[in-house]
Amino acid sequence: MPLDEKVLVIPTERFRAAGYFHGMRGADDTYRAAILDATAFEFRPRYEVETDPSFKQLIPYILLKCGDQLFHYRRGSAGTEKRLESLRSIGIGGHISEADAAGGTDPYQTGMMRELTEEVELGSGFRERCVGFINDDRTPVGSVHLGVVHLFELELPAARSREDALADAVFAPLSELVKQSEQFETWSQFALDYLASNFTFAK
Repeated sequence: MPLDEKVLVIPTERFRAAGYFHGMRGADDTYRAAILDATAFEFRPRYEVETDPSFKQLIPYILLKCGDQLFHYRRGSAGTEKRLESLRSIGIGGHISEADAAGGTDPYQTGMMRELTEEVELGSGFRERCVGFINDDRTPVGSVHLGVVHLFELELPAARSREDALADAVFAPLSELVKQSEQFETWSQFALDYLASNFTFAK
């Protein structure tokens, strides 16, 4: 995505008013409505908001689950976010662009599905739900982004990477990934801990 392209943001003040947190928190109806209220959405040039913590770029962070298995990968050199290169991740997604608002549709939902279909090919039916939010103001990346975590529960462990940016993509048991969490990007560490504590991963 070019740095002059406009991306979806909300004012950081709105995020703080909804309820500031660090790490990952669950997506109750009230909090989800406050953050994903389309009337608060703005589109601003990415080159401006990448270094402006007065705005939070909303980033869908999609997790693919099948039974006790989670999809994970290593961020390859083809990725646009060089600050995360070579780290492992369980999250799929990226910026919502102004083009996602074309046609009067929900830009967030449209952008989320666009990001998913650009990055992976699913060979299974699924059920999707928003399960949480991720925030980490301790890092330059985290201070200007807010993750919106979506869990896709697949009928089969069938997902294939479409991009070199998603390298070594496979499914593995949640319990195994939790033991290796230090190898993952911070957002994935938060998500792994949250999933291990709040979800039953049946085999």
